[in-house]
Amino acid sequence: MTPVLLIRHRLAVRFSDCDPLGHVNNAVYSTYLEQARFALWRAQAGVELRRAARGEGREGFILARTEIDFRSEAHEGDELEVRLMLDGFGRTSATYSYEVVDVPTGRLVANAKSVQVWYDYQAKKPVVLSADLRERLSKTVIL
Repeated sequence: MTPVLLIRHRLAVRFSDCDPLGHVNNAVYSTYLEQARFALWRAQAGVELRRAARGEGREGFILARTEIDFRSEAHEGDELEVRLMLDGFGRTSATYSYEVVDVPTGRLVANAKSVQVWYDYQAKKPVVLSADLRERLSKTVIL
C-alpha cells in the first residue's frame, strides 16, 4: 500500500519540550506523534481511548512499536507540523509513518514509524480490526 496522508497536525514547541542544550528532547517527539494520532482518531473514527481506560469500552489501540530518525533540531517557539500517513493494516494492527516538519522553512525535523495494535483491555489480547474500523481509519480528515 502506498502511504496515504491522513492529517497535518500543527503544534508549537514549548519551553518545557526542550533540553538544557535548547533543542527539543528526543523523548518529546514520541509525544508529538501521539498528539497527532489522537487528533486523527478523534476526528476520523470517533475512537476515544480514554473510554476504555475508564472501563466504558473494551477496545482501543496500544502502541506496539515506534522508531524515530532525527534529521534536524527544533527549538522553543518553533511551529512544527506532524504529517501522519497510513502505511497499511495487519490483521490486528495499523502502521503509520510520520514527517515532522518546521512550518516556516519546510525543513524536515524527523521521520518516524509506529505500529498500533487494536486491543481488548479486559481480555488483555489483540483483536482483529473489523472492515468497518479499517474503513474509518483510512479516511483523510485534515489536509
